[in-house]
Amino acid sequence: MATLIPLLAIRPGFVNCRAKDPSKLVAAAHYICGNKVARGLEKMDLERKLILGVDAHNSTRNCHWDIDWKVSATSRVAIEETENKYSTTEIEELESRSTYRFLTEIGGQVKVIVGKKNKKYVVSIEVSSLQLYKGDNKLKLSWGVFRSNSSSFINLDFQNSVPEVGSNTTEIPFIERSFGSFALKLEFEANNAPFYLSFLLKSTLDVDLSSSVIRSHRKTNFCVPVGFGRGFPAPLGLSFSSDGSPNFALFSRNAGGVVLCLYDGTSDKPALEIDLDPYVNRTGDIWHASLESVGPFVSYGYRCKQANLQDNGEKSHTEHVILDPYAKLIRNSFSDDGGLKPQPCLGELQREPDFNWNDDVHPYIPMEKLVVYRLNVTQFTKDASSQVASDVAGTFSGLMEKLHHFKDLGVNAVLLEPIFSFDERKGPYFPFHFFSPAHIYGPSNGPVSTINSMKEMVKKLHTNGIEVLLEVVFTYTADSGALQGIDDSCYYHANGDADSGTRNAMNCNYPIFQQMIVDSLRYWVTEFHVDGFCFINASSLLRGFHGEYLSRPPLVETITFDPLLSKTKIIADFWDPQNMAPNEIRFPHWKRWAEMNTKFCSDVRNFLRGKGLLSDLATRLCGSGDNFMDGRGPAFSFNFIAKNSGLPLVDLVSFSSRKELASQLSWNCGKEGRTDKTAVLERRLKQIRNFLFILYVSLGVPILNMGDECGISSGGSPAYGDRKSFNWNYVKTGFGVQTIQFISFLSSLRSRRRDLLQRRSFLEEENIDWYGSDLYPPRWDDPSSKFLAVRLKTENMEEQIEMSSDSSSSMRGDLFIAFNVAGFPETVVLPPPPTGMAWHRLVDTALPFPGFFTADGEAIPEKESGLVAYEMESYSSVLFEASSTPDE
Repeated sequence: MATLIPLLAIRPGFVNCRAKDPSKLVAAAHYICGNKVARGLEKMDLERKLILGVDAHNSTRNCHWDIDWKVSATSRVAIEETENKYSTTEIEELESRSTYRFLTEIGGQVKVIVGKKNKKYVVSIEVSSLQLYKGDNKLKLSWGVFRSNSSSFINLDFQNSVPEVGSNTTEIPFIERSFGSFALKLEFEANNAPFYLSFLLKSTLDVDLSSSVIRSHRKTNFCVPVGFGRGFPAPLGLSFSSDGSPNFALFSRNAGGVVLCLYDGTSDKPALEIDLDPYVNRTGDIWHASLESVGPFVSYGYRCKQANLQDNGEKSHTEHVILDPYAKLIRNSFSDDGGLKPQPCLGELQREPDFNWNDDVHPYIPMEKLVVYRLNVTQFTKDASSQVASDVAGTFSGLMEKLHHFKDLGVNAVLLEPIFSFDERKGPYFPFHFFSPAHIYGPSNGPVSTINSMKEMVKKLHTNGIEVLLEVVFTYTADSGALQGIDDSCYYHANGDADSGTRNAMNCNYPIFQQMIVDSLRYWVTEFHVDGFCFINASSLLRGFHGEYLSRPPLVETITFDPLLSKTKIIADFWDPQNMAPNEIRFPHWKRWAEMNTKFCSDVRNFLRGKGLLSDLATRLCGSGDNFMDGRGPAFSFNFIAKNSGLPLVDLVSFSSRKELASQLSWNCGKEGRTDKTAVLERRLKQIRNFLFILYVSLGVPILNMGDECGISSGGSPAYGDRKSFNWNYVKTGFGVQTIQFISFLSSLRSRRRDLLQRRSFLEEENIDWYGSDLYPPRWDDPSSKFLAVRLKTENMEEQIEMSSDSSSSMRGDLFIAFNVAGFPETVVLPPPPTGMAWHRLVDTALPFPGFFTADGEAIPEKESGLVAYEMESYSSVLFEASSTPDE
């Protein structure tokens, strides 16, 4: 047997496709190369089956000589005598033709046409302008095929467990059509595809029959796909053409190679692997390929070879299968170990489900009119007390069944904790994918049902005037199963995040990941009709390639001016899920970005526990001008008292003694934890009302956290993992009933007095009067001062008249608000009301339910001096409104 050149004598290996019958292995039916196809099968065992190849026996002569072929055979395949002809017309008649052109290392050109005819793949190879030395007028094709590994051709004898080196290649002669021009044609059974045909050219001298190898201009084998196409580099991810053929596209700049893994759903091992050729299946940094159809495969993934070389000179070939970052439908791979070992997720090989939005329209609620409810989809209805059917409890469908609760609270937007697919061991703030909702939120834990369930939820909420906002995390990923292994130097910071100590910190402003983030956001807007996004750990969005902070981060600027995303609500939240603390920074907003106002939370907490300054509270009440008087306005301040990390509202007034709670700025009102002391319980109740009252009367967007409306506790733990599921029995308790009604009243108050409480711009200074005790000026910087009152003056009385055109309603004037956080009562002297009006009490958080708030208002009688005085209890807040009925 002739000795093969080193490039062809490659380490043998089996095709990694788990084929149990030879029909799944590649077989060349016959080769057309000259006057005859030499016969050698009569010397072979007819019971063995031909797989693919013919090895040159002794010396190879030109096409007019008799040739003795040695066939490695394991299948009966008839090879018939074929006349010496090469028809270009026949080539043009091929179906689904693909043409590949190469340059040789000595200047010639190689044209390969791959097409299909009569259930066979035909490969036509034409060589032209080949500059051979004098006497070098003979040319051979030395070829083999591979699928899973380009460095290991398919074994010729499937029955041999360890095939001989070189036995998986074949040499056949070309037809010389003219000087320097050669051609031949190969045919393969269609059911053996897909595979790569890899070949070299070998020229021979008439004198001594020695051979010289001709490679491509890249000094490598020529390689063309058979049974699949080169594909297209865009769009990234999986896409389908009009005829249903799938296209795969994956970015990896530094991978030494990419293997497409296809699964048929019967095992956790790929049913077929295709080692993508870097010359044919790569454009720039995008690896791509296309199949004629999905066939028997149900899912797919990738393996990326590392660029570094092993000791034997071959590129490292990882066994880890990677999820397509752009996959829209994902599934957990098959597990045969009882779930003891986490399995990678795979992309589904199917189109996204159609959905009838039925003229769904975004509510487009102005930011200043938002009232937001933050919730976790699973915990909202997972508890049996929700009385939601078990198959939809904790899902998007379960959330829809509680629509009445949102209406009872008066909210018009829900903010969902991250719903991207995530590492369930670390929680939703560590996603591994950015284009699919987690399966746990679907009624059957499947990708299609989850997607349809979420779309149904969004559609129903929109129909009821409620917007859907998503918390998103693009700064960290799960420890595994995310983008690791694709191109870490592009997606991740090389040294991780020094502040948080994690190595899974994303390189958000690297161009390719920046593009992925923007693509993800656009996808959620276009496909799921999402109304806005809250970016968790937003300070990390400002980091450059090397961890430095940028004054004009490309990602933030791109989102700001994107023609689609700029129409949504975009909110920066500086809370870091890694260290569970906010990381405040001056955020470049371009007058478009709103922010989670952490200062509002801390200043209100400090004031109500008696340790804050009056000036700090006044700033928060008026819209936090220190943060938002920079071209934005109070509507860009998203205010909150409690959120999903840290103490819930009821625990803020119940726990404070433990050292780890120092950062929570809480106060237990005189007794730690559970108590039956009436005085402590009454104080706690007043404080909860005070918190809610300040939240809703402050300029900005109020955010109510799930469970705070009915007193759900975490037992004094600030850890996110200790948050409890929503217990719907608490809604029916006395505390739950009165608190929900109070919140509903405050929501209505904000809407009714939108001239003062729902503003896009700040109040003018002349329309705000501040008071200390007995109408004296406040002692702004005195830490011992515990009382503050403010009068908000109506700017346009004509607007109030228009708002009260109904003869049965009252004209509304100024608002007077007072806070007393001292441990003793305070007598409040109200300033004179506008002419023709009188003060009416709307809220007093110290009064018992149901009298502590009223929508109609309770008139306060004047004293003989014409002034109105009101006795405020300790730790209480009051609200008065100047009004007059039409008959007054």
